[in-house]
Amino acid sequence: MRAAILVVGVTVIVSALGLAACERPKPQTHTVTIGNFRFQPETVTVARGDTIVWINKDLVPHTATSKSGGFDSEVIQPEKSWRVTVRKQGDFAYVCTLHPTMTAMLRVK
Repeated sequence: MRAAILVVGVTVIVSALGLAACERPKPQTHTVTIGNFRFQPETVTVARGDTIVWINKDLVPHTATSKSGGFDSEVIQPEKSWRVTVRKQGDFAYVCTLHPTMTAMLRVK
């Protein structure tokens, strides 16, 4: 009888853990295009664990640099890209340090 209760208990726990794993969304990849001296989209909302890829489609180099120090692409040359996987929640305003009028927002939920 005790063995049957133990088996049932373990089965319930394993099932619950399996459901929790299934409910957790898989990490996604989001793209920000740099073109015409703008980040597009200007605001991107992602989940923790997601990856953001900045692709420079402009004719000149750019950066994607968090104003709070959370990330810094350094220079992204034309037709090149840079990626980061975000681990921390929050709103991260960022800028192109080479062209400070280029600003955008990364929201991590």
